[in-house]
Amino acid sequence: MRTLVDRLATLHTLDADSYRALLECDSDTESYLKERARNIATEHFGHEIYVRGLIEISNYCRNNCLYCGLRRDNRNIARYRLSDNEIIDCCAKGYAMGLRTFVLQSGEDSTLTDSRITNLISRIADIAPEAAITLSLGERSKDSYTALFNAGASRYLLRHEAADRQLYSLLHPEDMSWSNRIDCAKSLIAIGYQTGMGMMVGVPQQTTDHLIEDLLLLQQMRPQMVGIGPFIPQADTPLGYHTAGPIDLTLRILAIVRLMLPNALIPATTALASLDADARNQAILSGANVVMPNLSPACVREKYAIYDNKAATASESAEGIASLQQQLNTIGYHLNFSRGDFQQYDRL
Repeated sequence: MRTLVDRLATLHTLDADSYRALLECDSDTESYLKERARNIATEHFGHEIYVRGLIEISNYCRNNCLYCGLRRDNRNIARYRLSDNEIIDCCAKGYAMGLRTFVLQSGEDSTLTDSRITNLISRIADIAPEAAITLSLGERSKDSYTALFNAGASRYLLRHEAADRQLYSLLHPEDMSWSNRIDCAKSLIAIGYQTGMGMMVGVPQQTTDHLIEDLLLLQQMRPQMVGIGPFIPQADTPLGYHTAGPIDLTLRILAIVRLMLPNALIPATTALASLDADARNQAILSGANVVMPNLSPACVREKYAIYDNKAATASESAEGIASLQQQLNTIGYHLNFSRGDFQQYDRL
C-alpha cells in the first residue's frame, strides 16, 4: 500500500482502483499517506499557512439546493446584504491587519450584477492595491466571469460538489445542471482564473465510487485550489436530518489531493473546525496550507448559515488571528499574510 502512496507522490496520478485502495486503507497506510502529504506541502510552501480574509457579502440565493441553509425556500433564515461601503470597510480593516487576499462570498444573489462587482473590485484595488481578490459567487455566464476577471478578480471558488451526475441531482433542484456546473469550472480555467473546485465528504447517499469519481475529476482538471470539507446538516433543509460527514475520511481525501496536486492551495476548512476545534491542525498536518478567518461584520456571521453551528468566532474570525497563530505554533507552523499566488509556488 505504501507503494501506491509513493507512486501518487511521484506521478501525481493514479487509476480508480488505486484510489479505492487508498480511500479504504488501514491506519498504518493512512499515517504514511498524511506524512507524505505533509512533507510535500512543506517542500512547496515551508511551514507557512496562507491567510485569506473571508467576507460573506449576502445570504440571499436564487437556488434551492437541498443541503444549504441559504436555499431560496428557507423561511427561517434572517436575510441580509452588506452594502458596498460595508464590504469596503471590511477590506480596509483586513488590509490594515496585513491581509493581502480577500474572498467575497455570497449566495447567488441577483443584486450582485457585473457592474456592481466590477465597481467593488475597483474600489478594493484603490484601498488595497497589493491585494488579490477572490470571488465565490456561484454560477454565472462566461461573459460575466470574463468581465470580473478583466476588472481585476484573479481567483474564483466554485466547488463542483459531486462528479457523479446522479449524486449531484440528489443535492440540487431540477433547474440546476451538473453539465452547467462543470462548464462554469472549465470557463473559469480557460479565462485564466486561479480556480477552486472541491466537494463535501459524507453527503447522503455518497459512496466510495462517488469519491473516486471526484478524485478522477480533480486529477483531470487540476484546479489551483481545492476545498474539501465534511457535510454538515442544516436543520431547515430537506437533508437536515442526516448526520455530519466523517472527519477522518475528509482528512484522508485531503492528503490524497495534496499528493495529486502538490502545489495547490488547500484550505483547512471552517466546516472541519466547526465539528472539531483540533481538526484544523489535523488538516494542516495532512497537507492543507490555507486558512480563511471571517472578516464579515460580527452581526451577520451567524446569518450566513450554510450549515448548523458554523464556527465564526474565536480563531475562525479576524479578531482571533492571534489565537489562530498560537494554535499553529503548537504544530510548528506560522501564518503568512501575503497573496500566495499559485504560480509563485509552481515547482512541477
